[in-house]
Amino acid sequence: MARDEQLKERWNLLVEKLSVQFADGDTLDLDAIIYLIGVQELGQLHRKFKKDEKVNLMHIAICRLLEPYGYYEFDFIDDHGWPHYKVKEQLPNLKAGEQSVLMKEAVVNYFLQAEFIS
Repeated sequence: MARDEQLKERWNLLVEKLSVQFADGDTLDLDAIIYLIGVQELGQLHRKFKKDEKVNLMHIAICRLLEPYGYYEFDFIDDHGWPHYKVKEQLPNLKAGEQSVLMKEAVVNYFLQAEFIS
C-alpha cells in the first residue's frame, strides 16, 4: 500500500474512533484532535480551560507531535504542571496542504505509538 494511502486510511480510522469517543459521533477536525492531544499531554483531563489555555494546549500538542521530527525538544514542566519545549530547528515554510499532511502524519504516529490505532 502506498504511504499516502496508508496515512489516509489510518487518519480516517483515527478520526472515526476519536469522534465516537469524544464528539458523540460528530466528526472531529485536525484542530480538535490536536487540542485533545494537548489535554492528554498536560494530564489535567477533568477541568475547564480558558481561551488562552486552549491555545497553549494546542501549542503543547504541536510541540509534542513535531518532537520526533527534530523540530522541538522537551525542556521542563513548570510549577503548574505545564510542559515546555524549546525549538531545535525552525519549521520549513510549507504550503497549507503540506502543513496539514505533516500534522496528520504526526498525529497518526502519536496514536500508533500509544497503540490507540494500528
